[in-house]
Amino acid sequence: MVKTPLCAFDIRSGIFCSKCQEKIRLGEVTQKDIDVARLLMKLEDKFPELQEVTFYKTVEAGEVLAVLVDHGDVSRMLSHGGKVIRTLSDELGKRIRILESKGDLRGFLEDLFFPLSIVSINTIWVPDGSTEIRVILSGRQRSLPIDINSVKKLAQEARGIVLRVDFERGLQRRHVR
Repeated sequence: MVKTPLCAFDIRSGIFCSKCQEKIRLGEVTQKDIDVARLLMKLEDKFPELQEVTFYKTVEAGEVLAVLVDHGDVSRMLSHGGKVIRTLSDELGKRIRILESKGDLRGFLEDLFFPLSIVSINTIWVPDGSTEIRVILSGRQRSLPIDINSVKKLAQEARGIVLRVDFERGLQRRHVR
């Protein structure tokens, strides 16, 4: 059964125990999280590998909805030729991104920027003591299927990462002789 932040019975029935009600009241779980969890539970009969998935939460940014799952569950969600993603997208009316809630930074960023390749990742220490992550991508900005502001918002809300994004083509300088 899909593992979720709320009790499976509560998600299926729509009647929440005191523990689950508290998570909802505190904002740890949103209505969108409940909708996605309910949909994943419905889909696990058709796609049995979803029974192994641990779903944490959703993050919305513009027309994109990121579904945060456990380390290693991205491949399970992408199996069956993307039918799970298409079904989620059709039911929720949003473009879907499957991202790891935990795990290494590079893997998270690769999933976030797919299908573009990452050329480099750098940490920038800002004078106020905070850090930003600078990502240089191969290709052009128009090749990215999600608008850049949505990508930055997803990274901020999902992992607390402040992103600076550059494209390799924009950084190349032409030498005129």
